[in-house]
Amino acid sequence: MANNKREKLFTEFPEVSTEKWEEVITADLKGADYERKLVWRTGEGFNVRPYYRAENLADIAHLGVEAGEFPYVRGVRRDNRWCIHQTVEVACPATANAEALRLLDAGVDSLEFRMTRELTAAELDTLLAGIHLTAIELTLSGVKGAAHAELLLDKVEREGIAKDELRLNFCIDPLGNLALNGAFCSGNGEKCFERIAQIVRRVEEYKHIRVVTVSGNLFSDSGSTIVEELAFTLAAGHDYLVRLMEAGLSADQAARRLRFSFSVTSNYFMEMAKFRAARMLWANIVDSYKPECPCSAKMFVHAVTSAWNQSVYDPYVNMLRGTTEAMSASIAGVHSLEVRPFDDAYATPDEFSKRIARNVELLLKHEAHFDQVVDPAGGSYYIENLTQSIAAEAWKLFLEVEEKGGYTEAFKAGFIVERVDASAAAKDKNIATRRQIILGANQFPNFTEVADEKLAAEAVERKRPEGNVLKPYRGAMAFEKMRLETDRSGKTPKAFMLTCGSLAMARARAQFSCNFFACAGIRVQDNTFFKSVEEGVEAALASKAEIVVVCASDDDYAEAAPKVKELLAGRAILVVAGAPACTPELEAQGITNFINVKSNVLETLKSYLRELGI
Repeated sequence: MANNKREKLFTEFPEVSTEKWEEVITADLKGADYERKLVWRTGEGFNVRPYYRAENLADIAHLGVEAGEFPYVRGVRRDNRWCIHQTVEVACPATANAEALRLLDAGVDSLEFRMTRELTAAELDTLLAGIHLTAIELTLSGVKGAAHAELLLDKVEREGIAKDELRLNFCIDPLGNLALNGAFCSGNGEKCFERIAQIVRRVEEYKHIRVVTVSGNLFSDSGSTIVEELAFTLAAGHDYLVRLMEAGLSADQAARRLRFSFSVTSNYFMEMAKFRAARMLWANIVDSYKPECPCSAKMFVHAVTSAWNQSVYDPYVNMLRGTTEAMSASIAGVHSLEVRPFDDAYATPDEFSKRIARNVELLLKHEAHFDQVVDPAGGSYYIENLTQSIAAEAWKLFLEVEEKGGYTEAFKAGFIVERVDASAAAKDKNIATRRQIILGANQFPNFTEVADEKLAAEAVERKRPEGNVLKPYRGAMAFEKMRLETDRSGKTPKAFMLTCGSLAMARARAQFSCNFFACAGIRVQDNTFFKSVEEGVEAALASKAEIVVVCASDDDYAEAAPKVKELLAGRAILVVAGAPACTPELEAQGITNFINVKSNVLETLKSYLRELGI
C-alpha cells in the first residue's frame, strides 16, 4: 500500500535556531558590520537578507493557494505551457509571409507581425496566405493598430473562422504612444479610447482576442527599476480598465481584453518574483470592481527579454543574457515569451540569430522540460519574500499614481518620467563605477575586438528626446560609444603594464588595469614581471605605448612611481594602479593619475582619450 503520509526530511538532524545561525555569522564576520556586509540594498526600495527561514513566511498572506486559484500568484492555469513568440517586420507582405511560414515550421506557435505601414485588405491576404489562423496565436503590432485590427476582423468574419478557436492579440496602446511621443495617437486625442471600446464590443463573442496591449516593457527599456515597471504598468492597465468602463463596458468585458507585455532583465530571482507579484496585484485590482466571472481577474502576460541589457560589443554574450532571462520568465509562468536575437541591438536579425533565440525556448521546453512543472519557485522562502516585497513596494507606488489622478494625469504631470529618469541615472552611475556589471562593456571586454565596419554609430548613440516622454536606451551605450570612437579614430592607443615590486600584487593590478583600459578600446600589453624599474621603463618606451601603468604593491609605490616618472620624462601618460597611502606624496611630485576599484571608469577613460586626442 502506498504511504499517503507526508514525511519530513532530515528528521535525524537537530534543529538549528535563527539565534544560533546569527551567532555563527557574527563570529565569522569578525567585527565587520552585518548590514553593510551581508544585506543587499536593492534599487527597488527594500533590503534582501542573506538568508530566509520558514519563520519568514509567517506574515505572507498569499501562501496556500494553488495555480489557477485567486489571486493567481502561482499562475493563471494549472499548466505551464507557454507560447514561443517571434516577430516579423512587415514592409513587403509577400516577404514577411515567406519568413512567417519558415518560423512556423521551426517551432514558433505565437507569431507577431509588426507593421511599418498601413496595409490594404489584399495585402493582408498576401501576408496571411498559407497561415491557418486557428492553429497559431497571431499578434498585430506597429502602425495603425486599430485599422489593422478591424481589417483582420473583417477577414475573419468574411471567412467564417470558428470564434472559439481564434487566438488574436492587437497591440493597440495609446498610453504607450503617450509615453514615447507625448500624445495618445495621431490627431484623434481621446477618441482612440472610444474606438477601442467599439472593437471590444465587436469581438464580444470571441473568447481569445485581446484588443489592448499594455506595454510595460517601455519602462524597463528606459531604465526603470522592476518595482517601477510593475507599478506603472498596473497603473496603465487600470487606466484602460476605467476608461473602457466609462465607455459603457463592464469590468469583465474590459479586463478580458487586456494583454500585458513585460521586459525580463537578468535580475534572475527578482524577475521571477515580479511576475508572481504582478498576477496577484492585478487580480486584486480587477476584483475590486466585482466582476461576474473570476477569470476576468487573470492577468494575460507576454514577456520579452531585455533590450536595455544587450550590448553591441562581445554580442554573443547576449545569447547568455537571453537564456537566463527566458528561464526567469518561464519558471515564473507567462502566456507567451519572446527571446530577442543576440544582434537585435545593432543589426536586422538574420536567420542564424533568430534561430538561436528560438532554440533557447525550444531547449527550455523539450530538453529542460520547464513547461512540465507549474511555479517551481513556489514555497521558496527567498522567492516568496521577494514576491511579497516587490508587491508591497509596487502597490505603494501604484497608489501614489492613483492619488495623482491615475496614470494619464500622473504621466502628464511628469511624475512617471521623472521617476524613471532618476532610476536610469542611478543605473548609469553604477555602470560607470562598475557597481553594476555589463560583461564585455564595462568589465572583462574582449581585448582584441574591433567594431565591424557595418556597425552604425546610431546603434550606440543614446537618443534624448525633448519633453515629457520616456527615453529607451541600452545600459552599455556610454561605454560602447566611447569604444567605437576609439575604433574609428584611425589611432591604436596602447597601455603598457609595468609590473614590478611584489609579484602577487603586480600581477593582480596588471589584470585589473588591462580590463580597465580595454573597456575604451585601448590596446593593452601585459607583462609578467620586471626585475627593476629601469628594465620596465626601457620595455615600455620600446613598445611606443602612450600610457604606462605602474603595477606594484602599495608599499612599493613610494619609491617606484617617482622613479618611473623620472625615467619616462613625459614621453607617456603615467598611471598608478591602486589607491596607496602615499598618494598625497606622489601627487606632490606631479603624479596625478590613479585607477582603482572606486574609480569612475567611464569618466576616467574619457579623460585619457581626450589627452590622446580621441
